[in-house]
Amino acid sequence: MPELPEVEALRGFLVEHAVGRRVERVYPVAVHALKTYEPAVTAFEGRTFDGVERYGKFLGLRAGELYLVMHLARAGWVRWSEKLAAGPPRPGKGPLALRVRLTEPADTGFDVTEAGTQKRLAVHVVRDPREVPGVARLGPDPFDESFTLAVFSALLEGERRQIKGVLRDQGVIAGIGNAYSDEILHAARMSPFKLAARLGGEEVAGLYEALGTTLREAVERSRGLPLKELKAEKKSGLRVHGRKGEPCPVCGDTIREVSFSDSALQYCPTCQTGGKPLADRRMSRLLK
Repeated sequence: MPELPEVEALRGFLVEHAVGRRVERVYPVAVHALKTYEPAVTAFEGRTFDGVERYGKFLGLRAGELYLVMHLARAGWVRWSEKLAAGPPRPGKGPLALRVRLTEPADTGFDVTEAGTQKRLAVHVVRDPREVPGVARLGPDPFDESFTLAVFSALLEGERRQIKGVLRDQGVIAGIGNAYSDEILHAARMSPFKLAARLGGEEVAGLYEALGTTLREAVERSRGLPLKELKAEKKSGLRVHGRKGEPCPVCGDTIREVSFSDSALQYCPTCQTGGKPLADRRMSRLLK
């Protein structure tokens, strides 16, 4: 799933390639991906993109008073093309959900796609991004100057959930998902199951530092890369997430996994749990 660093890289790419370009045609191929119907997505035709914004894991392209806001979900992506096919795309079982054809030069533009069978891609056309429910409920963005250690500490006060779940909650902090929460906790040398409210002052400060450093480094690794390379770059840059059975790059211990119904987390026992493996079941606790 694209998280803050990948969506930020997408934003930067589209600022460079789409801003200042006029929209010739918009083809809504997968109607189920459209979550709004008025204004229609075709209302962008003839308009010029004048900005691209990111709201957590949401991406918004602005053309005047209209915003094309997308949430790429687990398997969505944006694919840029210098030579789109001449004719309109045909609806079918393929991954294509939306095509935007731009002018000057002709036949350039981008496709919004979604692989797999779980169709969760969401496309909204709104006059205010806060009309999108997922955007309206977002917590502070880690890259906002107002996201200070004091603000972060206040978010964790009284929070009785495990820190892994808190970091992933978009209503608490915007943009962090399953992969980067694993990476942040590994960098902070913290168990994913530690209760947020029980963190001491030094632990909160260390976690805050790890959060900022991990996300900034991920964005820098992605800066300037073609869109087709961003997914591979994300995977290659991860230290623990998705690396079950591999050696930890810090201490050499074997990276372990806890599986849930629709996701999994990875961690290093030596770096994060005092050498004790976590039971691989829902509501797990440290094995005695």
